[in-house]
Amino acid sequence: MSTFRLLQFNMQFGQEWHDAYPDRAPIDLEKTLTEIRRHEADIIHLQEVEQALPGGVQLQPPPNYARLKAALRGYDSWFSYPKADPRELPFGLGLAIFSRTPLRDTMRLDLPSPPIEFDFFGRKTTPTDRVMIGARTTVHGRELQLFNVHLLAFFMLGSSSTLNPFQRNLVADQLAASPGPTVLSGDFNVSKHQTLIEQFAKCGYATVQSKEITWRRRPYVLDHAFHNLSLRCVGHKVEPTPASDHHVLVADFEFV
Repeated sequence: MSTFRLLQFNMQFGQEWHDAYPDRAPIDLEKTLTEIRRHEADIIHLQEVEQALPGGVQLQPPPNYARLKAALRGYDSWFSYPKADPRELPFGLGLAIFSRTPLRDTMRLDLPSPPIEFDFFGRKTTPTDRVMIGARTTVHGRELQLFNVHLLAFFMLGSSSTLNPFQRNLVADQLAASPGPTVLSGDFNVSKHQTLIEQFAKCGYATVQSKEITWRRRPYVLDHAFHNLSLRCVGHKVEPTPASDHHVLVADFEFV
């Protein structure tokens, strides 16, 4: 039976990983591209494609996405920034889907963040909104719904998405409304991920793995690939990479 491969990767806007000085490591988009290409995925879900700029400026066209799009020939793609916001902090933002088969019915959904106040280098601020994107494609003659998401890291704010489930609930609503074969992957930023797995299981979705750590900075499983019962995961791997502070998650699926 024919399979397809999904690559899930928070690319941290191309900033490579150095153990000694992770926050001052150089940006090397060629290293990102090398990592993406070597897995030969049919579908690629990326988070933190761009680096946030002062004042919430969002460059058009998005420079990293434009470079990836030019380099990944043979892939169709869809990208979206989250809602522009002058409070944006200098981290990664923006989601992209790349597919060897044409994408259609693209969508984006704003995921509002609650007004939790926190301190950022002596300045009081509140978190900006996140975004979920999606598209449909046809793989081996079968319709396939794709979703890609990057949720707020509540654990960095001294809280949790269990206490603030609104973003997760919006994502779950999209899953429940998708009748055919569906894959959702992304950086869910849930440190105690069992609650997330249980919530999406109620919508009929399973994660391909929940044991191997996917983030270098803390021992958390933040990155997941969920699928519904119309798909079967026939293989997966989590691979550390010097191209990001997140590991790569690869999953192979077949239609049921």
